[in-house]
Amino acid sequence: MKHHLVVLALVAGIVVAPASAADALTRDAAIKLALQANPALSAAAHEVAAQGGAITQARALPNPELEILREGQDRTNRTTTAQLGIPFELGGKRAARLDAARREQDLAIAALDALRAQVRADAIAAFHEAVAASEQHRLAQELAALAQRAASAAALRVEAGKAAPLEASRAGVAQANARIETLQAARDLASARIRLAALWGGKAADINIAATSPAHMSADLPDAPPLAQLEARLAQSPAIGRVHAEVAHRQALARVEGTKRTPDVTLIVGTRREYPDDRRQAVLGLAIPLPLFNRNEGALLASLRRVDKARDELEAERLRLHAELAQAHARLTAALEEAAMIDAEIAPAAQAAFQAAGRGYELGKFGMLDVLDAQRAFFQSRHQYLKAVAESHRAASDIERLVGPSTQENP
Repeated sequence: MKHHLVVLALVAGIVVAPASAADALTRDAAIKLALQANPALSAAAHEVAAQGGAITQARALPNPELEILREGQDRTNRTTTAQLGIPFELGGKRAARLDAARREQDLAIAALDALRAQVRADAIAAFHEAVAASEQHRLAQELAALAQRAASAAALRVEAGKAAPLEASRAGVAQANARIETLQAARDLASARIRLAALWGGKAADINIAATSPAHMSADLPDAPPLAQLEARLAQSPAIGRVHAEVAHRQALARVEGTKRTPDVTLIVGTRREYPDDRRQAVLGLAIPLPLFNRNEGALLASLRRVDKARDELEAERLRLHAELAQAHARLTAALEEAAMIDAEIAPAAQAAFQAAGRGYELGKFGMLDVLDAQRAFFQSRHQYLKAVAESHRAASDIERLVGPSTQENP
């Protein structure tokens, strides 16, 4: 991209001291802070850790049951029985329960990955919005300073009798509007810093955004890969992975409900002691529930329908993501085209018109209104360029949120 905008700041004749690059926040630093300190990510990580305990619990065997019975009060006819019930899970219950716990852990991991991609994309978008807001504020300050100089020059011309009072009035209105725009730009910059700092619970006042040049902004514009290439990556995206994990978890829960149709067996072993002869007898038996009324059919049916629901949700999510991806790609393409057009055509023309108006005003060929119009068009072109750049980064971050970061970009 051509870099016509590099020389635009020279036209106003104002030197703005850039922020120190040594302590300025960078995009990679913002991403790192968000991924390390975002509270939502911390909560999701705790859920993954909790699923480790759930797997340990699912692996556990059922406890045996000790039962002691005494019949009779008198020692001459009393009988004491001590028996141990040892349950045996049949039908693959333990394996199904363990698999369901592992699938739930996979779901928690997939949700964490999807949230990490979301936070990363939010950090990128918020950082570039803060950069654009910082440049907009600097641009508004330049315009306000230039408007003040123009108002002072107009006042001197009126005092010297070289211009009508209307010229000074128009210059004063332009100066007031420039001050208002500076206040609005400062408000937008403060809001952008707050949104960025909120991603890691930081303070907006601690965020230092270094000044950047139009040439650097042009070089830092995101790429626009072909839509087909992005759609191929969508199949492996964290968002799709989360829904796939949900389907697998629902299927595992359905298998758990299916194993409950097979009754468990409890082996009973023990001893009986009879008084007064002190005779001892071994006790051996089996306890088997009879599935006459409850065969767990309702719970199994409900779990199977939830599997169908999860599959439909997977298809709905796939369609939604494809639509959002196409929209984000269209936004990115349009923003890049707009930025290129402004940089190559509109900005140079506005710059030339502004310079010509300034020279013509000095020679008495143009009035103050012409200079103010050219000034407004000149700064408006820079404002539009910053908006296009910010929109391109927003669209690119939305694409990254949908398809996930590329391998070379993933810190």
